[in-house]
Amino acid sequence: MTDITVPQLGESVTEATVGSWNFAEGDAVKRDDILVELETDKVSIEVRADEDGTLTKIVAPEGQTVEIGAKLAEMGAGGAAAEPAKEDAPKGEAAKPAPAKAEAKSAPAKPKADDSGSTVEATIPEMGESVAEGTVGAWLVDAGAAVKKDQALVEIETDKVAVEVPCPADGILAERLADEGDTVAPGDVIARIRTGGASEADAPAEEAAPDDAGSGEAEEDVKAMPSAARMAEEKNVDLNSVEGSGKDGRVTKGDVMKASESGASAPASGEAKREPAPAKAAPAKSPPRDTGPREERVKMTRLRQTIARRLKEAQDTAAMLTTFNEADMSAIMSMRKTHQDAFVEKHGVKLGFMSFFVKACVNALKEIPAVNAEIDGEDIIYKNYYDIGVAVSTERGLVVPVLRDCDTKSLADIEKEIIDLGRRARDGKLGIDDMQGATFTVSNGGIFGSLLSTPILNAPQSGILGMHKIQERPVAEKGQVVVRPMMYLALSYDHRIVDGREAVTFLVKVKDALEDPARLVLDL
Repeated sequence: MTDITVPQLGESVTEATVGSWNFAEGDAVKRDDILVELETDKVSIEVRADEDGTLTKIVAPEGQTVEIGAKLAEMGAGGAAAEPAKEDAPKGEAAKPAPAKAEAKSAPAKPKADDSGSTVEATIPEMGESVAEGTVGAWLVDAGAAVKKDQALVEIETDKVAVEVPCPADGILAERLADEGDTVAPGDVIARIRTGGASEADAPAEEAAPDDAGSGEAEEDVKAMPSAARMAEEKNVDLNSVEGSGKDGRVTKGDVMKASESGASAPASGEAKREPAPAKAAPAKSPPRDTGPREERVKMTRLRQTIARRLKEAQDTAAMLTTFNEADMSAIMSMRKTHQDAFVEKHGVKLGFMSFFVKACVNALKEIPAVNAEIDGEDIIYKNYYDIGVAVSTERGLVVPVLRDCDTKSLADIEKEIIDLGRRARDGKLGIDDMQGATFTVSNGGIFGSLLSTPILNAPQSGILGMHKIQERPVAEKGQVVVRPMMYLALSYDHRIVDGREAVTFLVKVKDALEDPARLVLDL
C-alpha cells in the first residue's frame, strides 16, 4: 500500500484546498496520471501517481483544506483490485460502486425521525497563541450528511491561520449551529453529531433541510473546480449557465474563461447568495456592518486574502523605511531609439526599461550585499546569487514571478523571460517554482501612471525598488534650466538589516547606472 500525500507547495505556502478527484475509489491508474488538483493561494498543483496501481481509498475529499505531508489517498500496487470488476461488469461500469459513496454529498443521508441515538457536540478547537476568535468559513459537510470521526466539518479563519473543526465521532451531522461569516471563539459548540442510530447505510436519502436549501442547493447543482468557482466569482459568471468540459461534467477555469468572453454574467440574485447569512450564534464582538442599498458585499478571494495578510505582516515584522531619488532617463531612451530595430531583428523582442532596471539593481546589490540579504531568527543570510522578483498585476491580484541568476543574463534574455512570465501570470499558468526564492523585488507602478509611491516589502526580502512614470520636468543642469525625462525611484528597505547610508548608496548606484548605461557593460 502506498500513501499519496500533499507535496511541497512552495515558499511560505503551508496549506491547499483539495480540488476535484479525477479517479474514484477502485479505479486503476497509471504512472503520471493526474489524481487530483490542489488549489493554493498562488497556483494550482497537480498530484500525479508515482506508479501503476489502484486507487483504493480517498482520504481527503474535495473541498478539504490539507497541509504539506497530509495523506490524500491510498494506492495499491499492480491494479489488481480493478481487474475483477472489469470481468464482471460491462466496460465503463467497473468504477460504479466507488462513485456511489461520493453521491452522499449530493443526496445527504438524514437521520430517521424516531432515531434513538445519542448526540455529541463538535466544538471550536484552540486556534493558537493570542488568537481569541475566528470567522466561520465554508461548511465542508451538509446538514444531514453521514460523517466520520476526525473528518473536517468546517474551516475557521483567523487573522493568522485557518483551523479545521474535526468531527468528534462517526454519525450524522444533525445540526449546524453557526453560519458562514459568524464569529466564534475556542470552546464554542458549532455542530451536533447524532451517533448510534441512523447510519450512512440505513438512512434514507432525502432533500436538504429547509434552512440549508438556500446555501447548498446551487452549489450541489453545479459541480465546479475550486479554481473555476473563484474565477466565476471574480468575473461575475453564472456557473449554472456554463457547460463543464471536465471529468463528470465539472466546470473548469477554461470553461469559465470562455463563458466570461461570451458575456455569461451572473444574475443579480446570484450575487445576493454570496452574502454572509445573518448571524444565528451569540452576537459577535466585531460584527460586519450592514450594507446599504447602493452597496455590494463580495467575499474576498483566497489570493486577495493572502495578499492582504502578507502585506500587513511585512509592515508588522519589518522596520520598513523608504528613501527616494530620481533618474534622468535620457540616455536609456536614446539608446532604445537608436538600437530598437536592430535589437528586435536579432532577438525577436523589444528592448524595454525593465531589463535596464534589473541589471542596474544587480550591479548595486553586488556593492551593497545587505539589501540582498534576509534575517533568519538572530542570523543574517547573505545571498551570493541574484534572483529578482518582478511584480506583475493580474485580474486576480498581484503576483511576483522570479527571474533567476540575473547577473548571468543579457538584456535580451531578461526581456524574453519577463514577457513569458507576464503572459503565464495573466493566464494563471505560473508554477510554484516560478514565484519562490527571490532575493530582491522590482515593482513598476509607472505603467499605471504612478508618479511616486512607497512600495511594501515582499517578506522575507530586505529591499524592493519602485519604478514610476517617466515625466518631462525642468531640472537644473550646469547652471541652466533644461527639460529632461525624469523618473522618481523609491527604495523600501528593512532598517533592521540595512542602514540608511547603505540604502542611499544603493539607490545612487541604481541612478548612476540608469543615467549612464555604459556602467552596466563596463561593470562600474
